[in-house]
Amino acid sequence: MFDAKSRYAGLTPYPVRDHRGRTLMLVPTPSAQADLLLGFHRRHQGERLDHLAAAYLGDGASSWRICELADVMLPDALAEAREIPIPPKTR
Repeated sequence: MFDAKSRYAGLTPYPVRDHRGRTLMLVPTPSAQADLLLGFHRRHQGERLDHLAAAYLGDGASSWRICELADVMLPDALAEAREIPIPPKTR
């Protein structure tokens, strides 16, 4: 269901009944992992988090790790940030 590198991989979905009586399978929210700080990237105009994740982490889909380290829920919350925290490449 999820890519092996996803933070949701390995989590067990659980059933929840909605207001219409349907049973939905939900994936629990993973715990925030204490990631180390490699350093900061001074952001230039037009740089996107997926590009930074690809350059520093080797995988653009790992931009969630940058968001988690910056303690933001959505990538847009870092849109105006001048310095972006960068986690190490490997966990």
